[in-house]
Amino acid sequence: MSHVLILGGDGYLGWPTAMYFSIRGHEVTVVDNYFRRNACKQLDTGMLYSIPSLIDRSKIWHEKTGKEIKVIIGDLNEPEFMRGLFNGKAKYNWSLNQKFTGIPETIVHYAEQPSAPYSLIDYKHADITLVNNLRVTNNLMWALRDYSRDTHVIKLGTMGEYGTPNIDIEEGWIEIEHKDRKDKFLFPRQGNSIYHTSKIMDTDLFWFGVRIWNLKVTDLMQGPVYGIETGETIIDERLNTIFNYDEVFGTIVNRFIAQAVVGYPLTVYGKGGQTRGYLNIKDTLQCVHKSATNPAKPGELRIFNQIMETFSVNDLANKIFKIGNERNHNVKIDNIKNPRKESESHYYNPVYQGLIDIGVKPNYLTDEVINDIFKVVEKHSKNIRKEVIFRGIKW
Repeated sequence: MSHVLILGGDGYLGWPTAMYFSIRGHEVTVVDNYFRRNACKQLDTGMLYSIPSLIDRSKIWHEKTGKEIKVIIGDLNEPEFMRGLFNGKAKYNWSLNQKFTGIPETIVHYAEQPSAPYSLIDYKHADITLVNNLRVTNNLMWALRDYSRDTHVIKLGTMGEYGTPNIDIEEGWIEIEHKDRKDKFLFPRQGNSIYHTSKIMDTDLFWFGVRIWNLKVTDLMQGPVYGIETGETIIDERLNTIFNYDEVFGTIVNRFIAQAVVGYPLTVYGKGGQTRGYLNIKDTLQCVHKSATNPAKPGELRIFNQIMETFSVNDLANKIFKIGNERNHNVKIDNIKNPRKESESHYYNPVYQGLIDIGVKPNYLTDEVINDIFKVVEKHSKNIRKEVIFRGIKW
């Protein structure tokens, strides 16, 4: 049994990851400062249902499974708080045993502002994004350097770091031949938001730490995630993860399904040819767990492209349109003026084999999967507020 520390353990991915590791026998500690919840309140965004506090969730988890997820509430922007997770000074807000459990073998780093639209609302939200994301990563890197260079970090990156280059997107690295000489470099990045740019800088920070201090890092370039239920959340609906349906924090499949249920036209930006890689939330959990049980080596920055299949926006809209109408919803598609500066028709061919090679078994976006999400959204449809779905944040 290993000790896994999850930074950002209250979020859409963080909480399901905590349960996934816990049920498989790992000792799990989660850390969060409720940034996501507070941002949702401040921006008056759309949440499909309310969720218990992180401490209450952990108590429910223990009640239902007999397993413990330790909780620490605090701000990872503060260097001494981050260091307290390694030197024993951090205090548990909920734990069956308050004794310091020691330095973790694995750290899963989700503790960042995760939204591209949020990062471009205005200069203040851009500043929040950069300060939070880069400072947390820098604090973590230095804590590892000073206390535990052998701890394996699994950092959540984003496929958005790459942009949409007119060449195949390799898994993190590319070999270059120039004037009869060859070398291997990080694949060129061209983020399309302040958020994506901060994630590029994260990768560069850890590449520095790997080269200079021999750190062990796996960087998961994740595409947009969809879904609600996992094998753990179905134990008790109070264990459900956060579900946003607005343009700031809602991912496109989840958002489109919520729009379909309440009769809000699916908001296809521009011509809808934008193509990206997607994955089921269950596959995020698989990918992180497989990365933890097959860790990077000291002095290695290992990069996986964490997607399972690619779709255009039109592909997704048509899938939701078909299933929604089969479920007796009056679904319409609206091609609206694109609020983003992006190519709506482009080449997109990413490589995504590495995670399959270490044992991940993909879940695909089938009609059955879409129907299952519809069922949950329909159950809570009275909570959906049409006025917060789309506000037209330009970026």
